[in-house]
Amino acid sequence: MKKKCVVVAMSGGVDSSVAAALLKEQGYEVIGITLCFSAYGGSASGGNLADSLKKKPNCCSIKAIEDARRVAHKLGIRHYVLNMQKELEEFVIKNFCQEYLLGRTPNPCVRCNQYLKFGSLLKKALSLGAGYLATGHYARKAQYAIHDTQYYLLKKAKDRLKDQSYFLYRLSQNQLKYTLFPLGNYTKSQVRKLAQKFGLAVADKLASQEICFLPGADYRRFLVHRLAQISKIRMSTDIRPGSVIDKYGNILGQHQGIAFYTIGQRQGLGIAKGYPLYITKIDPGNNIIVVGRKEEAYNKEFWIKEPHFILKPLKMKIAVKVRIRYNHKEAPAEVIPFGNQIKICFRKPQFAITPGQSAVFYDKNMVLGGGIINEVLA
Repeated sequence: MKKKCVVVAMSGGVDSSVAAALLKEQGYEVIGITLCFSAYGGSASGGNLADSLKKKPNCCSIKAIEDARRVAHKLGIRHYVLNMQKELEEFVIKNFCQEYLLGRTPNPCVRCNQYLKFGSLLKKALSLGAGYLATGHYARKAQYAIHDTQYYLLKKAKDRLKDQSYFLYRLSQNQLKYTLFPLGNYTKSQVRKLAQKFGLAVADKLASQEICFLPGADYRRFLVHRLAQISKIRMSTDIRPGSVIDKYGNILGQHQGIAFYTIGQRQGLGIAKGYPLYITKIDPGNNIIVVGRKEEAYNKEFWIKEPHFILKPLKMKIAVKVRIRYNHKEAPAEVIPFGNQIKICFRKPQFAITPGQSAVFYDKNMVLGGGIINEVLA
């Protein structure tokens, strides 16, 4: 008797391919689905941005789909391609552009997981009669019961260098209930060895780029095209030059538009001061960028918006560790609720706390939740 059917989100890479192979080996009936974002924004975009730049994002290229299909054939499982260009536009790309225009730095992978993979794709999986959706994320799920009620936890992966729990903090109890992370207890090197063991042609395939819809990972170029092709708004109105100043208000130079910069940035300022300058603040209302020495880019306190907790809302102050971007080492902090708002106070100042990025809360290996960094306090 086979276990429940499981849909695997197959990108054509080694991680999702091994996830499918492991589940097949464990006796699941596996169905592979590859998401396709073939024409970003549909007709509103006036065409495929990637094609206009003569490049294809890795995750939705023909080769990626072919790689996934080839793996599915090798494993003897069904494989489908699901077009989610409308969902990508609605839930990810619009927010991505709006945030940069406001001088913020978004994390589209968080929203993609929340709305596309574990939103639309999970619904599709369940509609096909599957009992679970599985992905190649490096994360772990645990569960426990209280009075016959099951609760689900999100935990870090065994491979701390590849751990992707940061990108999954917005998952709900219902989403986790139907989710599997087959790679959570494996390291990346072990996964590649498993790919070789299963005879998968993608065993040595390089990892795809982090943001799938950015041709060449150039978000500035992407923004220019999006504003020109979708919004029909002139760049001179939305992305315009402005002053670069120091903390005393002295004008040091000119920027090309706040959308092209981020907190903590050092390169590309074009200002000679005799010592390195870092962006410490972006003021979209006045179209001003503030720069200073590296130590001026450190802060301890900030507010978050759109808080989300995997188990239950926060009612009182807690001491946890907080990660303010994916490659940031989480640091001790207090998370303090104030009505519908939450304030984060680090024990020690942290470099480049950036509005738009996610702050994720950890209790040892467990993800408690997080929110979007909204306002950094001086």
